[in-house]
Amino acid sequence: MSTLANGEDGSLIERFADALWMERGLSRNTLQAYQSDLRKLGLWLEASGRPGLLGAKRADLLAFLADQSKNGLKPRSSARLLSCFRQFFQYCVRESLLQKDPSSRVDAPKLGRPLPHSLTESEVVALLDAPLVDDPEGFRDRVMLELLYATGLRVSELVKLQLGQISMNQGLVRIVGKGDKERLVPLGEEALDWLQRFLAGGRQALLGGQISGEVFPTRRGAGMTRQAFWYRIKKHALIAGIVKPLSPHTLRHAFATHLLDHGADLRVVQMLLGHTDLSTTQIYTHVARERLRNLHAKHHPRG
Repeated sequence: MSTLANGEDGSLIERFADALWMERGLSRNTLQAYQSDLRKLGLWLEASGRPGLLGAKRADLLAFLADQSKNGLKPRSSARLLSCFRQFFQYCVRESLLQKDPSSRVDAPKLGRPLPHSLTESEVVALLDAPLVDDPEGFRDRVMLELLYATGLRVSELVKLQLGQISMNQGLVRIVGKGDKERLVPLGEEALDWLQRFLAGGRQALLGGQISGEVFPTRRGAGMTRQAFWYRIKKHALIAGIVKPLSPHTLRHAFATHLLDHGADLRVVQMLLGHTDLSTTQIYTHVARERLRNLHAKHHPRG
């Protein structure tokens, strides 16, 4: 009779989950995921004619992970499985159920840093053109999108923008970002033109006589929330026919990627984005290289 069928592994998994809940207060969903992963390993060991969980060897864990990978398991999911197994076998060692942890010499898969989703220049144009500018809210959205793409601001920085942070004469916006670090970012002629027109008319139409220091107010005179603007970005993306995954920072990613595409210095991009560490900015060089590879593969006769 199998160890899962006779309850040995099942009881052990339950005790492990209880210990995790007591020690770390993990959520029910997380505990259920851990239990599911361990049951999957136990069933695989059983189907392979190997002993139960307490009899698993390093080679068994490697063979299981390799089998899962062959069936389409992604490296990040494989790393999550291994983390679960390590915690389980360490628990078994602490409880004197095992002398050695078989997972201790199993290397975690290398996880490449995920590339941020960006937009092509034509997709950016389509997104910028999506809001209806004859409507005050659409006009405001268009200007906000223009500023995002022109400056690379974080959405949280954009929605909190105050009139006193903008110098129209110099064409600069002053941002106090993460860690209270201040940076000056140029607006660019196109965004500056849109902003001037909005401040001269569309903004007053939104406020209806109310007084507000917000650059981009709602009709109530308050600033827009990050979540509300993200909802509007998705709405305009749908109108623009953009079906690829978006994030609140999609235009920030596009800003950085397109600057590098057109020859900007990496340290200048770092300064404009407000990154403390250059390595954070370097992810965009990978995006640019990936785009070049895709273009080559698509258009070169031997790509």
